[in-house]
Amino acid sequence: MLYFLGQLGDSLAAFNVFRYITFRTAGAVITALFFVFLFGPGMIALLRLKQGRGQPIREDGPQTHLLTKKGTPTMGGLMILSGAVISTLLWSNLTNGYVWVVLFVTIGFGAIGFYDDYLKVKRMSHAGFGSKQRLFLEAIIGAMAAFAISQLAAGSYGTSLLFPFVKDLALNLGYFYILFGGFVVVAAGNSVNLTDGLDGLAIVPVMVAAACFGLIAYLVGSQNYADYLLLNAVPGTAELAVVCGALIGAGLGFLWFNAPPAQIFMGDTGSLALGGALGTIAVATKHEIVLAIIGGLFVLETVSVIVQVTSFRLTGKRVFRMAPIHHHFEHLGWTESQVVIRFWIISFVLALIGLSSLKLR
Repeated sequence: MLYFLGQLGDSLAAFNVFRYITFRTAGAVITALFFVFLFGPGMIALLRLKQGRGQPIREDGPQTHLLTKKGTPTMGGLMILSGAVISTLLWSNLTNGYVWVVLFVTIGFGAIGFYDDYLKVKRMSHAGFGSKQRLFLEAIIGAMAAFAISQLAAGSYGTSLLFPFVKDLALNLGYFYILFGGFVVVAAGNSVNLTDGLDGLAIVPVMVAAACFGLIAYLVGSQNYADYLLLNAVPGTAELAVVCGALIGAGLGFLWFNAPPAQIFMGDTGSLALGGALGTIAVATKHEIVLAIIGGLFVLETVSVIVQVTSFRLTGKRVFRMAPIHHHFEHLGWTESQVVIRFWIISFVLALIGLSSLKLR
């Protein structure tokens, strides 16, 4: 909404700053951060009161979790979503279709995750929303988002898959792009969901990825920057930098309360929504493959689960002591802080590799 103050810049120069995406992105970061700081403690207290025994802890997991994490409330994603959504509505250009598509996926995935968390807390079990029903709903939302993006980007690689590190290489997938884009959104949401298993483990890589895609969106959304870097321009996507700023600010605020020992877990409410948002932004900016690089940590966590399940079903043997892979390292003797910080380092390194695709062509 504040974007429209920029229209007053013709008569009062001070309002011109509201036209600049960089200024509004910084405003989105600060607004989301302080919103979570301000309302976070009250939301934690309310969730703790409503949930009683908090999030169910896996009995087959590291035994220390039963002692240190028992009774911690979940659904902390509500803090992140409320801060990010309000900040986005406040600072972004609401006439931009890409903004509404990302908000649609974020809120939709957040609602699915919220219902899953609700069932887990109510039943005090890890058996929440049925996996098939959940994936079906996610697929519908993802496909709708991919279709909307293909229409918004019509004329500028609307249904094309672009390849990093290679100039002007595009593969037009036609209608199949709807399935591909939907898959990226769903895969991103569930990958972040699998990574969210230790205090602070998922939120920092999410913020790193959001920062990277904020930069990518800003560059590919500008014809001048895209031409200079030999990128494929996608007009309109620069506004998604503001959305990424809101995600970063809300994530920073949440990390304050999620730092070990966590006062609250984000739950599926947060992890599904954040992953879905990143996947949608990647589809909108035509950097789906780069998402697999920048979000390589999420890919690693997902692959570890797939390998573990496949190996056990085919041979009856497990490859890892426990999946997702962060629990494997805990069983090897790494402390929770060691796992989290080392995985953060991996996410930073992967982010740098992913960003190098912007120039290495």
